[in-house]
Amino acid sequence: MLDNARIANSMKIRLGGELPPKKPFVEGIRRAPVREFTLSEEDTVLALKNALRYVPPEWHEELIPEFLEELLTRGRIYGYRFRPYGQIKAKPIDEYKGKCIEGKAFQVMIDNNLDFDVALYPYELVTYGETGQVCQNWMQYLLIKKYLEELTENQTLVVASGHPLGLFQSHKTSPRVIITNGLMVGLFDDQENWHRAAALGVANYGQMTAGGWMYIGPQGIVHGTFNTLLNAGRLKLGIPDDGNLAGILFVSSGLGGMSGAQGKAAEIAGGVAVIAEVDYSRIKTRFEQGWIHEIVETPAEAFERAEKYKKEKKAIAIAYYGNIVDLLEYAERENIHIDLMSDQTSCHAVYDGGYCPQGLSFEERTRLLAKDKEKFKQLVNESLARHFRVIKRLTDKGAYFFDYGNSFMKAIYDSGIKEICKNGKDEMDGFIFPSYVEDILGPRLFDYGYGPFRWVCLSGKPEDLRRTDLAAMECIDPNRRYQDRDNYNWIRDAEKNRLVVGTQARILYQDAMGRTKIALRFNKLVRDGECGPIMLGRDHHDTGGTDSPFRETSNIKDGSNIMADMATHVFGGNCARGMSLVALHNGGGVGIGKAINGGFGLVLDGSERVDEIIKNAMPWDVMGGVARRGWARNENAVEVCMEYNRMGDANHITLPFIAENEDKLRDYVHQQYSARKRSD
Repeated sequence: MLDNARIANSMKIRLGGELPPKKPFVEGIRRAPVREFTLSEEDTVLALKNALRYVPPEWHEELIPEFLEELLTRGRIYGYRFRPYGQIKAKPIDEYKGKCIEGKAFQVMIDNNLDFDVALYPYELVTYGETGQVCQNWMQYLLIKKYLEELTENQTLVVASGHPLGLFQSHKTSPRVIITNGLMVGLFDDQENWHRAAALGVANYGQMTAGGWMYIGPQGIVHGTFNTLLNAGRLKLGIPDDGNLAGILFVSSGLGGMSGAQGKAAEIAGGVAVIAEVDYSRIKTRFEQGWIHEIVETPAEAFERAEKYKKEKKAIAIAYYGNIVDLLEYAERENIHIDLMSDQTSCHAVYDGGYCPQGLSFEERTRLLAKDKEKFKQLVNESLARHFRVIKRLTDKGAYFFDYGNSFMKAIYDSGIKEICKNGKDEMDGFIFPSYVEDILGPRLFDYGYGPFRWVCLSGKPEDLRRTDLAAMECIDPNRRYQDRDNYNWIRDAEKNRLVVGTQARILYQDAMGRTKIALRFNKLVRDGECGPIMLGRDHHDTGGTDSPFRETSNIKDGSNIMADMATHVFGGNCARGMSLVALHNGGGVGIGKAINGGFGLVLDGSERVDEIIKNAMPWDVMGGVARRGWARNENAVEVCMEYNRMGDANHITLPFIAENEDKLRDYVHQQYSARKRSD
């Protein structure tokens, strides 16, 4: 028989002391909608037992009814009373307790992820993407913080779906933290089992950089969206490589944690953006941020303002307070030409509040979601059908639509519309509209190794960020490739564009050697005392970070787009090469079961030890992905791999031979198939 007193006495790191008091919720802070709750009575008992594991037995009697109420009314046990009082903010690294620099650095990152100004639903630990959580509950948060305060340079903290499994002896060159989130066994990797596991408190949807502790606010996705829009204009609208989107109209939806970047990105690219959003609080946030400049409440006003700015070739972002379907149907009805279209609603959680059906206000959506889930699903499906039809009519009139990797097209397919599929029956050959990776980011950026490299100045000082911006610029040759010119201009104007939300951070799309060069330069800045310590990382949405046929690997055409070897090897390889933090997640930006993604964090302390990690790990992190893309016969990736092989040293990539006469190959196979049919 297990004895709680003996268990408590065997742990030096645990929750204890006085039971924290209940705290009021700050008015005006967004709250997560009620999550799907379908637990049986027995499973409900299990969920309570699971939550009580974190707290001393003397607290159980008081907490049981409280936890049960949270479960029944919110769909999850969050442990609200364990949340620190007031607003959580990333403090300068020196203000955190810790026995090694990495332990303190990770605390900076966690707190930044939960800042009221950064997080989508801070009380529910959701950083972005409707469901992307730092961890499952506030008991885990407190316990993780305690572990990070005790972490030494000879230990590794293991975190499984938000649960700190414990500290384990390792080596100074080993990762200080290894994180996994939501890694469900294949047979059970579906929505039904996911919702059960999440309600039981055993699975966390880390999204990418929420549960990987590397979110830098919407700035990250601003750069990706900027690159996407600029290159969409070049590919589809004939804009020259050195041109911008002046006089071009972009229409989309969503102004949340990730989608909030759309207006700002379009403005930086020189275009006119009209972004639909049903949640006025999100519009208000972006307006106060300066990322949206005008707010309108009718489609007519939205397009009248857009037309005016198009003629003036003025770059501006307009928020339409209303549903995207209404906006697009008005444009189609009035024969208004739209150049570029997308969607950034959270369709990876389409039935969990990520998509608001046409005809419902945001408040009605929230009430119906909690009251009648089946009715809500029905309305979502009806709205998706209308949304799809109007996009199809607009593209027939010359608009270019791309899926922004939010599972929008997959959601339409899952709702029963097979017409969205290229083959008319299933998603194996992709959809009739391209993913932005398939047409744009994949061939023009990822295949070259360019992806969302990012850093955080852990001192919290704007002057440190300014020093790193200048250092990064000095490492870029804008005449090398158009990608480098775009990125040079981006970093040159980054401070002017007021991109920082939360702690002092920056994103910059760079290739393998570019990232390595910049990282070494940054570590020297720290070593020479010109800058405080820096945390490096990237979005897991990158050249090699994520396997997903619905987004990151949608331009992989050799059949391996459904395989997750790449992301897993990147994760394992970064562990082997000593990155400070390494993470592996199920889901990413497209939803549970639709992606596996791996990421890293590296703390720059100025040491020569970190120089060696940069030289070994940074090229691998990128080139592992480029190698896989090259093996899939992606032309640009093959060229990059050939160049890499010519560099010699200790690296060498396997390259594919190309079937030279594909027509002859097809004819031969056709003949053999025809012969087999005749013989049958």
